[in-house]
Amino acid sequence: MQTFSKILSITALSASLALGFGSFARAEQKTEFKVAWSIYVGWMPWGYAADHGIVKKWADKYGIKIHVTQFNDYVESMNQYTAGAFDAVTLTNMDGLSIPAAGGVDTTAVIVGDFSNGNDAVILKDKASLADIKGQNVNLVEFSVSHYLLARALESIKLTERDVKVVNTSDADMVAAYKTADVSSVVTWNPLVSTILEDPTAKKVFDSSQVPGEIIDLMVANTGVLKDNPNFGKALTGIWYETAALLKADSAEGKAAREAMGVASGTDLAGFEAQLAATKLFDKAADAVEFTSSPNLPKTMDLVRNFLFEKGLLGNGAPSADVIGIEMPDGKVLGDSGNVKLRFTETYMKAAVEGSL
Repeated sequence: MQTFSKILSITALSASLALGFGSFARAEQKTEFKVAWSIYVGWMPWGYAADHGIVKKWADKYGIKIHVTQFNDYVESMNQYTAGAFDAVTLTNMDGLSIPAAGGVDTTAVIVGDFSNGNDAVILKDKASLADIKGQNVNLVEFSVSHYLLARALESIKLTERDVKVVNTSDADMVAAYKTADVSSVVTWNPLVSTILEDPTAKKVFDSSQVPGEIIDLMVANTGVLKDNPNFGKALTGIWYETAALLKADSAEGKAAREAMGVASGTDLAGFEAQLAATKLFDKAADAVEFTSSPNLPKTMDLVRNFLFEKGLLGNGAPSADVIGIEMPDGKVLGDSGNVKLRFTETYMKAAVEGSL
C-alpha cells in the first residue's frame, strides 16, 4: 500500500524560508484559481469533489474556475503554495505555521475540516504502558505531527524527549522497520497505525484522541487572494460541506463516495471507514464554527508554536515563539501583532451556517 506523508522536513522548511517575503501569490481580482491537496483521510473530499463535478458546480455558481491538483508529496504541495504557484492548499495547523507562515506568506484558514482523533499513535512492542517508552529508541518522522504527538505523550507522564532517543524514519519504511528486532517503539499515522497494530506484539499506548483538537487539518488560502476574491472562499466552503456530508451519509450514495475515496487513498471501504472513525470530521459548519471560536484553539496554537520554536522551525534566529503572529477569529493575536502570517476565521464557515453561500 502506498502511503503519503503529513510531514515537515528541515529541507522543505529551508526551501520555503529561502523564498522569503517575495513569495506572495499575487493579490488581485481574478477568475481562475489553483488548489493543491494531498492524500489523507480528511482531505479526500477535495479529490472526490473534483472528479464528480462538485468543484465545477460551485465554481460556476460564482463565475470562476477552480483547478484542483493532487500532490503525492505533501511537503511539495506546501512549498508550491508558499512559492505562489497555488492559491490554496490542504495542510495541518502545525505545518501552516512552520512552512508558509514562517516563509512570509500571509495565510488564512478558510475551512477547519477535521482533527485527528486517534489516527496518530504511539506504539510499543511487547509493552502495554506508555511509561515503558523511557530509555527506548523511538522511530518516527522527525519534525512531523508524530514528533509533536510524542512530545505531548511524554509530557503526560512527566517525561521529556531527553528520556528517549528519536530515530528519524521515513513513513515509507515505518512498517518494515517495526518488524525488525532492534525497533521497539514507533510513532506514526494511519493507515500505517492500523497495519502495524495487526502484529500481535504491537500495543497502542497513546494516540491523538488523548490530545483532542490539537492536530487540525485545514484548507488554507493566501490572505491577499482571499481578500480580493471572497467568492473563491465561498466556493471552497460550498464544495467542502457538500462533499463532507457524503462522508457521513448513511445512504448508497454515501457508501459509494466513501468507497471511491478509500480506493483513491490506497485502501478499501473498510480501511477508509476505520480511518474516518479516528477522525473528528466537521461535516457540519456549525460544529466547525464552534470549534474554531473555542478558547481551546489559542491554547493549542500556543503549544504548537512553542514546540516549533524549541525545534528551531520558526525561522533562522527567531528570538522567541512570538516571532510570527497568529490571529484568532475574535481578532486577538498570539505573538507579534505586527507580523501576523497565520489567521483563523469563521467568516466562510458562518456563511455556510447562515445559508448565504
